[in-house]
Amino acid sequence: MSQEKRHFTRIPFNAAATVVNTRSGHKSMAELVDISFKGILITRPDDWEGINGEHYTIHLQLAGNEVEINLSVIEVHSENNHVGFKTEHMDLDTATHLRRLVELNLGDESLLERELTELVQA
Repeated sequence: MSQEKRHFTRIPFNAAATVVNTRSGHKSMAELVDISFKGILITRPDDWEGINGEHYTIHLQLAGNEVEINLSVIEVHSENNHVGFKTEHMDLDTATHLRRLVELNLGDESLLERELTELVQA
């Protein structure tokens, strides 16, 4: 039995994601599976050409397109029908929206504070 040692809670979330390869500019559409402060998991797009270590920008539209999340990420794994990314950078608005999303899903302010401390120390 394996035990995960995750420092960041993965929040399951259903939303459309636009994935842009920063080198080639190639855009793919996918569905968000889950998100955390340190990463994101999407369904693998039909036209996926990605490789581990490649840099991307991911755009998410949430709450009826009222909330926009933009992440600079690196592909870290691709298996089965999913692609996982590590977050490299997010702007202040994105960090604020993501903080609120995590806060609402954790339901415990002490867990949120622990994750924010881990994020700052990482």
